[in-house]
Amino acid sequence: MSIARGDHHVHSTFSDDAVSTIAENIVAAAEAGLGTLRLIDHVRDTTAWVPEFLAAVAAEPVPVGLTVLTGVETKMMDTSGRLDLPPGLEAGRDGLDVIVIADHQFPGPDGPWSPSATVERLEGGLSTEAALDQLIDAYDNAMDGVAAGQLAHPFSILPKVGLSEDDLSDAQLERFAAAVARTGTLVEVNEKWACPGPRVLRAVLDAGGEVVAATDSHDARDVGSYTKVLAMLGEVGLR
Repeated sequence: MSIARGDHHVHSTFSDDAVSTIAENIVAAAEAGLGTLRLIDHVRDTTAWVPEFLAAVAAEPVPVGLTVLTGVETKMMDTSGRLDLPPGLEAGRDGLDVIVIADHQFPGPDGPWSPSATVERLEGGLSTEAALDQLIDAYDNAMDGVAAGQLAHPFSILPKVGLSEDDLSDAQLERFAAAVARTGTLVEVNEKWACPGPRVLRAVLDAGGEVVAATDSHDARDVGSYTKVLAMLGEVGLR
């Protein structure tokens, strides 16, 4: 079994921590022989440049054989699945293909927790099971709340708070995978953060979910360049 050769998480200079332009990323994707490139950039609820970003992508010439898609990356704010998005922004409108959902902070019932604040709560009595239930709730609700979604580096928050994917119970993982399949959300295998691991990927695939490859590139020289992703996909029988 194989997945399409693409890179579904590439940042441009619309993100303040990236160095390559939209045009440079497109050239790099074509030179790497990719079939699909998803250009995404970071947004918050105050971001005003999304129309400019989408217009810039639409204006770029695209080489034959390459499909260029768009997205915006935003963090989950709490267990209700609320996202840090500009008001009125929706996938499927005005050239925006997906909302890319990220666990940049740990979603609490009262808002986003920093890694250090999460560790304090865990040390103060919050059980690992309860914390992971919060995270799964947030993912589930966030996926339900968008018309088309993609999970950015899912579960990358866990090592930052002293946990790992191994701490997820089978029931929690099954609930997560079922939500992915039910909502049609893409799950990216992320080169930069080396996640999610084979156990999560197997659960997603067994549930009927779709997996895509992503570098999380902030520099065009990294577009479509995979090492960790190839190893993780290989462990679940994907090429």
